Amino acid sequence: MARPEILTPYFASLRSFRGVGPQLDNLLKRFFRMDESEMPSTVDLLMHMPERVIDRRHQCSIARAIPGQICTLCVHVDKHLPAPPGKRSSPHRVRVHDESGELTLIYFGNNGGWVEKSLPVGETRYISGEISLFAGTKQITHPDYVLPPEKRDAMPLLEPVYPLTHGLSAKVLRRLMASALAAIPPLPEWTAPDLLARNGWPAFHEALHMVHRPSDPADIALTGPARMRLAHDEYLAGQITLQLVRARMVAKRGIARHPTGELTSRLLANLPFALTRGQMQAFDDIRRDLKSPDRMSRLLQGDVGAGKTIVALLGMLATIESGGQAALMAPTEILATQHFNTLSPLCEKIGVRIALVTGKMKAAKKRAALAAIQQGTTQIVVGTHALFQSGVSFADLGLSVVDEQHRFGVHQRLALSDKGSRSDLLVMTATPIPRTLVMTHFGDMAVSQLRDKPAGRQPIKTATVAASACDTVVNRLLSQVNAGAQAYWVCPLVEESEQLDLVSAQDRYQQLQQHFGDRVGLIHGRMKPEEKQAVMDAFARNELAVLVATTVIEVGVDVPNATIMIVEHAERFGLSQLHQLRGRVGRGSKQSSCLLMYHEPLGETARQRLEAMKATQDGFEIAEQDLRLRGAGDVLGTRQSGMPGYRLAFPDVHAPLLEMAHKRAVCLLQENPDLHGPEGEAIRTLLYLFRREQAIALLRAG
Repeated sequence: MARPEILTPYFASLRSFRGVGPQLDNLLKRFFRMDESEMPSTVDLLMHMPERVIDRRHQCSIARAIPGQICTLCVHVDKHLPAPPGKRSSPHRVRVHDESGELTLIYFGNNGGWVEKSLPVGETRYISGEISLFAGTKQITHPDYVLPPEKRDAMPLLEPVYPLTHGLSAKVLRRLMASALAAIPPLPEWTAPDLLARNGWPAFHEALHMVHRPSDPADIALTGPARMRLAHDEYLAGQITLQLVRARMVAKRGIARHPTGELTSRLLANLPFALTRGQMQAFDDIRRDLKSPDRMSRLLQGDVGAGKTIVALLGMLATIESGGQAALMAPTEILATQHFNTLSPLCEKIGVRIALVTGKMKAAKKRAALAAIQQGTTQIVVGTHALFQSGVSFADLGLSVVDEQHRFGVHQRLALSDKGSRSDLLVMTATPIPRTLVMTHFGDMAVSQLRDKPAGRQPIKTATVAASACDTVVNRLLSQVNAGAQAYWVCPLVEESEQLDLVSAQDRYQQLQQHFGDRVGLIHGRMKPEEKQAVMDAFARNELAVLVATTVIEVGVDVPNATIMIVEHAERFGLSQLHQLRGRVGRGSKQSSCLLMYHEPLGETARQRLEAMKATQDGFEIAEQDLRLRGAGDVLGTRQSGMPGYRLAFPDVHAPLLEMAHKRAVCLLQENPDLHGPEGEAIRTLLYLFRREQAIALLRAG
């Protein structure tokens, strides 16, 4: 089905707008983060929301104009005082007055005499701008508007202010926005009339007009009717998409497996610890999914150190008991190798064949490994995302386990599950995700949570210290290392530059070498996989006492003897990332500590983050605070991972709308799964509008 004809004006290229040439087109592509093949359209522009509004309704006399406020004045132009010859840095001044007093207008760079043309001496002009005070005289520097009385209506009394990029002016954006609003027609209504009436929501195209041409400041407020309507629409499109993905993945395509319990019982008997209540509950969820004829699509959320890997292994063993194979995919070779090293001894004890497949394997060894996978003699395969590429064939892939799933989007979930014939999918993350974000990004999946820690784990002592005390920190670390301790020393990414990050980590490494000699190691993202692995192995064997690292060690690295975590420039990290780093210690029975070193001055948000780290070790509570402090995109890394980012909705503000949209999507697809009839046509329009083409494709695929 082609995009509905009524949406043609919404998807018209901005190149068709008057005044948009190649230069502005390229600027808009950068602005909307598009590549060369994409074209910014009307709807892209209209979904760029203003961040605030300038209120120019306050028209007063000069005497009543208050410095610091934006005022609209009706003035008489008295005199121009150009900059003296040869002093181009001096301003051009214009004296104006009204019945109550005098005012000076300040302009810099009056090339071509445009100021004299817009403010003729002896004429009346309406001006608007921010009042300031200089040497006791009121003035406005570069008024926003200067209009003759007959054109006064051209000044918006409420003017939206948009986030801009270098080279794109507010004036150009306003002009484009006016053209876009004039081009769009009303659309068929996809929201129930009672919901619109109950909330006082406008129609979709009317909501866009209200936001971009407000008649009241409430029109652009996040909790105003227009923004609430638009946020609900965006959530609804996302929730319908996720429900369609879920229907595709689970409905009538699974295999009802019959685990015997033989391997899982053998594993539990060989473990040196008892599973927590949360681990047992999560395994029960997985076993129930495996037994169902529907395909499993489950997210396993665990706080750091909560024992997700053992739960995943139990799920893989239950699959093997019923004749299938299992694959565990990790985002990096370090993490894949670590999973393999953790699982191998356990599998060996119970007679399960496990293999590691990585990019650095020698060709002959890799061929042999792939042959064993294809023949089915290898029962569990561990590797990176390369496992799911065309060169790897399974005899009977029954369960795909994906670690750190937040780095993958809905498209990848479909691709992974399609690798095996009707295979089940379990994804796990050590990043506790706020409930609202679970629903927006993983609404197609059932969720199991591990909130309790294994027995014997002690709380990690967390403290903050200013970077000026670094020498003291090093001396204390030296005494701890001499007593047998191991420590991580993490340096941050600086301005998202791997090069700068590398320099800062190396600088700290070289400085610590003076104290620890060859017992300090360095690991960072620019090293080759085998180099990183060699350093990690040396640290795990306690040949290195201090490991200087970038955030490459953030997820999954497990060295139980490491009990000290020092995070340098802690103020640069998000809360969830700090929590992940802290979780690299405290993995054994010894008391562990985390020291957060900050550089002054400390901003308010950074201060709140560090206080939160000291106040709690509950990752789920930390995730909720991180959402409040940073916003949804940053918490999950959606801007980098291709996950569905939201432009109109804010999870921390619009959470009730998400619940509403979720329920509506579930009911809608139960009652009208193929989206037939007028209601279905309206919903398809909504999906196209929010670029959820994958949902339309799933409808077509049946």
